[in-house]
Amino acid sequence: MLSEPRSGRLAAWGNALLAGLVSPDDAVLAIVGEDAVHRVEGLPGESGPVGLTLALGRLRTLGVSGLRVALPAPGHPLGLSGPPEFNARALDAEEAVVCYGAALGLVPEVYEAGPAGDVHVEVVWHCLPVREAPPADVPSLGESERELAEALRDATAVLSRLDLAGSGPVAEAAIDAYRARAERGREALAPGYPPRAVRVLELAQRVGMLVSLAYENGHGGAVSASEVAARAQALRPVERTARRAQVAAYNAMVEERER
Repeated sequence: MLSEPRSGRLAAWGNALLAGLVSPDDAVLAIVGEDAVHRVEGLPGESGPVGLTLALGRLRTLGVSGLRVALPAPGHPLGLSGPPEFNARALDAEEAVVCYGAALGLVPEVYEAGPAGDVHVEVVWHCLPVREAPPADVPSLGESERELAEALRDATAVLSRLDLAGSGPVAEAAIDAYRARAERGREALAPGYPPRAVRVLELAQRVGMLVSLAYENGHGGAVSASEVAARAQALRPVERTARRAQVAAYNAMVEERER
């Protein structure tokens, strides 16, 4: 599970730009991050790929006033509203951005180029039509915060019983997840986001880290197929809850505008 999906950066800083809170240069710099370059392909009115600065400006002229995130997984079309062609592409990428104000969506395709030791990443965002409908299964920030705390408690109890949490980095991540709700000072989102969204995103990312560490820990103390199955059963809803919370946090600016 990505701790910071590219769709999250695009939506967060794109929303800040659309709200007039950051400059185009600052927004693009934050969106690109450590990648080499981002381009947008299939944008209405453009015959070929264009840079992010032009693309964000064009989206604004097309009526886009906000950007939402989708983080779908098999059997869970989180944040999507169709049509099937867009959903399939987003599911393959495990992420997408859905525009608010125009029936368009963006799905990233990532390319790596260069020799070993000097690889650079290029991203092409494919702009496609979407269905104008409420996004699937996106909770409120309040719901996300409650769900995260409950899911983390349940999963930690099960993993500890199976001797999978142990006393190493997995346990430390679980403790950090609880502390994250009170943390301040790190800009996890772009300017303009409410503090609660930052809090929820911090916790969701740490819960996602817990899930990743638990999977990477192999079978740990689980010695039977039933115990391995129990571990997977415990982790699956936690991972789902963390993805739902990330989407709620990234979408908070648009949801506030709608209210």
